[in-house]
Amino acid sequence: MADDRTNEMNAVLKRQRAAHHQMRPEPMALRRDRIERAIKLLNDNSSDLCTVMAEDFGNRSPHQSMKTDIEGTVNFGKYCLKYIENWAKPDKRSLQFPLSLLGAKAEVRYEPKGVVGILSPWNFPVNLTFGPLMQVFAAGNRAMIKPSEFTEKTSLLMKELVEEFYTADECVVFTGGPEVAQAFSGLAFDHLVFTGSTATGRKVMEAAAANLVPVTLELGGKSPVIMGESADFAKAGEKVAMGKMLNAGQICLAPDYLYVPESRQDEAIHGIWQGTANMYPSLLDNEDYASVVTDKHFDRLKGLIEDAREKGAEVIEINPGDENFSNTNSRKMPLTILRNVTEDMKAMQEEIFGPILPVKTYSRIDDAIDYVNDHDRPLGLYYFGEDSGEREKVLERTISGGVTVNDVIFHVSMDDLPFGGVGPSGMGSYHGVEGFREFSHARSIYTQARVDVAKLGGLKPPYGRKR
Repeated sequence: MADDRTNEMNAVLKRQRAAHHQMRPEPMALRRDRIERAIKLLNDNSSDLCTVMAEDFGNRSPHQSMKTDIEGTVNFGKYCLKYIENWAKPDKRSLQFPLSLLGAKAEVRYEPKGVVGILSPWNFPVNLTFGPLMQVFAAGNRAMIKPSEFTEKTSLLMKELVEEFYTADECVVFTGGPEVAQAFSGLAFDHLVFTGSTATGRKVMEAAAANLVPVTLELGGKSPVIMGESADFAKAGEKVAMGKMLNAGQICLAPDYLYVPESRQDEAIHGIWQGTANMYPSLLDNEDYASVVTDKHFDRLKGLIEDAREKGAEVIEINPGDENFSNTNSRKMPLTILRNVTEDMKAMQEEIFGPILPVKTYSRIDDAIDYVNDHDRPLGLYYFGEDSGEREKVLERTISGGVTVNDVIFHVSMDDLPFGGVGPSGMGSYHGVEGFREFSHARSIYTQARVDVAKLGGLKPPYGRKR
């Protein structure tokens, strides 16, 4: 069965690549048309897509899905339409003297790579499928997509809709389990995009390496929040609570741990508690608060809390409605703060990907900076404070994929900023002109001058002085 699926995917890849070669150069109007169809697909089917996402999660607010997965992706498609012509213009490059005077020319053309594979995750299943797809199309490529099996209904609906809006030589969706994803990542694409965990990213990169396929890896890691002495702890707490509870913390950029001044720890925790109570006076029957996606993931998160408790952490469950979570199968989990954490706790070793927030304290801001630098480079870093000198110190001395100052996560929603990781949190990026170039081949083109430049430069034998 696995061989049959591999053969099926290889046949589609061969068909798409043949169509790509045959139709080069495709007109810009066709690229625009593919993006416009993607926008129409999302707009026309937004309600159905939000419904199946809620069913896959068990509970997920249609309002949240509309904002994060539909509207944000549609707006990104419109952004691509606005800038596509400018992105695609050749870059004129300078030449060594006196070649330009002699009539030589140099330029870089940004050309389609061919067929791009997209391995998309379950946490924002529509956004993280169609977001990259917008720029894959903008760069003039065709696409093959393997969405997550954890959001099965959403993946099946995306497959049906793609078949309705695109021909098989433009874009195809393949559904299935891990064996299909493994075979997919081993195909000889012209580029492969993967969004998911660091551990799986390593496997994807290893599989892609067999065919020397270039990869864009959007991974994750432990994104820190650093609050300075000058932070407004009430406002900062609400923003951290928002970012940690949106999608029940199942976001690659969710705050993973909080670093605060020793003397302000209680104030910081109270800010988070109050911010949670303001947004979620109740949780169990609250449609605005998402469920954890699977029983396995839910059990893993509970295990992180129990491991921390057993190793000495103070566990603070933020439960504004004083609800009983033990008698429900809804996979709802309250935001849980872990205080007095130590490095041997699993919550400080693994990406949490759920509503659990360890809190650490520092006596000097340098301690927080050193801690971040002693660990894997994160996908996001968040600084709260009004001290510009301290802010620049944090930014200049740390490395992360991206940064949001005085909030969390928002840098990913800026269409014109590149989004990507560094080191274990990923490689490459999309969004902005950087995303267009990620999915393009930068082709150098040099046009020689009419004179014999090789002779003029002394490159023609016989070398040395003529006798």
